[in-house]
Amino acid sequence: MAPHQRALLLLPLVFLLLLLGPPHADSWGKEGHIMVCQIAEEYLSEKAAAAVQALLPESAGGELSTMCPWADQARWHYHWSSPLHYVNTPQVCNFKSSRDCHNSRGQQGMCVVGAINNYTDQLYSYGQKTSYNLTESLMFLAHFVGDVHQPLHVGYEEDEGGTTINVRWYRRKETLHHVWDSDIIDTAQKDFYNKSMDIMVEALKMNLTGGWSDDITHWENCKNKHATCANDYAIESIHYACNYAYKDVEQNITLGDDYFFTRYPIVEQRLAQAGIRLALILNRIFDGDNADDIPLQVQ
Repeated sequence: MAPHQRALLLLPLVFLLLLLGPPHADSWGKEGHIMVCQIAEEYLSEKAAAAVQALLPESAGGELSTMCPWADQARWHYHWSSPLHYVNTPQVCNFKSSRDCHNSRGQQGMCVVGAINNYTDQLYSYGQKTSYNLTESLMFLAHFVGDVHQPLHVGYEEDEGGTTINVRWYRRKETLHHVWDSDIIDTAQKDFYNKSMDIMVEALKMNLTGGWSDDITHWENCKNKHATCANDYAIESIHYACNYAYKDVEQNITLGDDYFFTRYPIVEQRLAQAGIRLALILNRIFDGDNADDIPLQVQ
């Protein structure tokens, strides 16, 4: 076979790989994003659920959660969106939007916090004549609310949120960032949930109606009733990054049971918080002032 013919045969494979994205996507892993949105779907008001259904593409099969990893794939053709998945701080354990929320060219607002606020604003035009692609706005928003709750998406600029810190997760070589994106979740599913994401999601939902039920009101608190409190969520994440993700970690260290058992509760809580807060944002957008008068509850 001629070289140009072999190249043509490879094109569909290359295109598929581009759609799927890199094997270690710079985000909660695919399952983490799906879990966040499965939790959020449980807490959507009737009006919010109807609006979400109307905006979802046909390929979603009526489920928001199926589209929540989409923004990772979209980075391949929306190159400008890459900085919107995270925000870095200059090696300090606090977040300041004016200092930290920008891309590599210094454009303000080009970070995960700015993206959440921007796509929230766009979705407020639902039901009106608008030039925005509100389907994409919804999918970006759902993804980025998940991202801002991953502690190392608000990490240090020097190590790019832990992506340049090489570790061993038990016996496997990984980066610290990937440990928080996927490995802690994968290990929990294997050890506690019979390798099932669905069983893990049900456990998180049970905690929300049980052990965490008293915390939900606190998680809901948001001074800015029109926007998102994404700024506050980023402040929380850099706190967890400093006190849990980075703590006692150095290059080429082996992380095992001690790290897993002390960090998994943080991952579990952040997934649940992201789901609750995504529902809260969507309820405020699509249900207006009524959303703040009705406490979040399973629909």
